[in-house]
Amino acid sequence: MTTRPKRKTNPLELTCVHPNAAGLDIGAREIWVSVPSERDPEPVRMFGTFTPDLQNLRDWLVRCQVDTVAMESTGVYWIPVFEMLEACGLRVYLVNARHIKNVPGRKSDYLDGQWIQKLHTLGLLSASFRPDAEMVVLRGYLRHRAMLIAHRAPHILHMQKALQQRNLQLPQVLSDITGETGLLILRAIVAGERNPVKLAQFRNPGCKSSQDEIAKALTGTWRAEHLFALKQALELYDFYTQQVVACDAEIERQYTGMKPRWVGAEPVPEVARVKRNSHSKNQPKSNVRQAIFRLTGVDLAGIKGVSASLAQTIVSEIGTDTPAPTAGAV
Repeated sequence: MTTRPKRKTNPLELTCVHPNAAGLDIGAREIWVSVPSERDPEPVRMFGTFTPDLQNLRDWLVRCQVDTVAMESTGVYWIPVFEMLEACGLRVYLVNARHIKNVPGRKSDYLDGQWIQKLHTLGLLSASFRPDAEMVVLRGYLRHRAMLIAHRAPHILHMQKALQQRNLQLPQVLSDITGETGLLILRAIVAGERNPVKLAQFRNPGCKSSQDEIAKALTGTWRAEHLFALKQALELYDFYTQQVVACDAEIERQYTGMKPRWVGAEPVPEVARVKRNSHSKNQPKSNVRQAIFRLTGVDLAGIKGVSASLAQTIVSEIGTDTPAPTAGAV
């Protein structure tokens, strides 16, 4: 009878995975940092959040021979720290605070930075996803663009309210008052035109409502306070539209400077024609579909139900490390 050999090590013991790890607890005004106790007579230090303070923090971690850092933060306070430490060659983990709290056994005499450093040393923390540097820039532009569009939307409602208060039923005869016909009529009203027949002549030939129906809908009252509200709402709508156009120009420049993340010489697919009367005023003006295909080798915008705007959001948020299906594979 053979006996099973005894294990030389206890399988329940936690091994050191990252011996050169540091832990950071980041707040709005101060950052608590912990390094291995043998690396410095004062292994736990507090730093400020100004740029010179972050530089001192970075230099101290380098002197302590730290090669990986785990950080916990709320809001966006972590971004300057993350970028500075990543730029000097450290491997940075942004960890979820909930994951840290789920690990039992924390003693009350541990500072948060010490506890993060200990868990990271034992390999118990996983990093939150963050795309590469170029994608981070693209993602920043796209998130800002989405914010501009979100801020523009309420002013469309304000224009509709100003029209309704004067019993101008333009939204009843136009599916979108910010379309070609609607904006021409609104600009004419703000410029001083009051004749509903003349206003209806701005009708686009493709509009479903007739000129007579539009003229009837534009017969109402002309109170000064509602005209003033309409004027300001239209100006704000135009302002945000200009900002979106400027943001699109920056996004296009970013696409141009990005390197392709695939190797191949497949031809870029032809872009399908946009369906007439489709609501696409929020779509980017540049050829985003071609840019995404050049970067990734995947025609995401060719997938049914995925617009060019959605495709670039997907790429910027999840990166390009995981291959995605093409239109023919779905």
